[in-house]
Amino acid sequence: MKLGPHLHRIGNDIVAAYLVDTADGITVIDAGLPGHWKELLAELDAMGRSLADIRGVVLTHGDSDHIGFAERLRRDHGVPVYVHAADAERARGGKKPKLSMGPSRLRVVAGFLLYSMGKSGWRTNYLTVVTEVADGDVLALPGAPRVLSLPGHSPGSIAVHVPAANAVFVGDALTTRSVLTGKIGLQPAPFTDDPELALESLGGLSGVDAVWVLPGHGAPWRGNPAGVQDAVRAAAETEDAGN
Repeated sequence: MKLGPHLHRIGNDIVAAYLVDTADGITVIDAGLPGHWKELLAELDAMGRSLADIRGVVLTHGDSDHIGFAERLRRDHGVPVYVHAADAERARGGKKPKLSMGPSRLRVVAGFLLYSMGKSGWRTNYLTVVTEVADGDVLALPGAPRVLSLPGHSPGSIAVHVPAANAVFVGDALTTRSVLTGKIGLQPAPFTDDPELALESLGGLSGVDAVWVLPGHGAPWRGNPAGVQDAVRAAAETEDAGN
């Protein structure tokens, strides 16, 4: 689905990945689930593009619902995959903390699980080779994506700012639809390693010049990134008050 100039999304509000399309080729931001491969091919076809136009995949973090088809692109098509050094081992299948699920609604959780299974979420294709990135790096990829470190959801969670698309991709640094409760709007993402650090890190978005804030779960959000931290903090406080 085309969101705007140079900007496309595959997946949906349950799990999403993004394509940045420029004259120099395509940068993929996150890789969803393995079964999103078919949607990738369909979107490329609609764009008049092909797999040969993809120059790189940038992962916002190393969780299984974000690395989906990345290894397939790397292994079969020679596409490099970029991930923050602190999440490189997670993307390779390393251990991650066991976290409590928190508030949930059975129907919403079941919907997430069914969707994930339908996209081969049971079959995680971990990365074998990654290119590590760090805060402040500007990658030599279409759109010149800039890495912004946002630790908290995971140690190596990042945002990816692409001025050409007027967008900042935030992965699970926040969500606009909880996969556990179905709640809509800017809010903390579930299954976050360090919620306090994740909230603090969102201050790093305050200086980002973009109109799209694009999460891995939930609808695209349009607005000033400078207001994101306060909105997510307010949602967290409301949730805490209700527990």
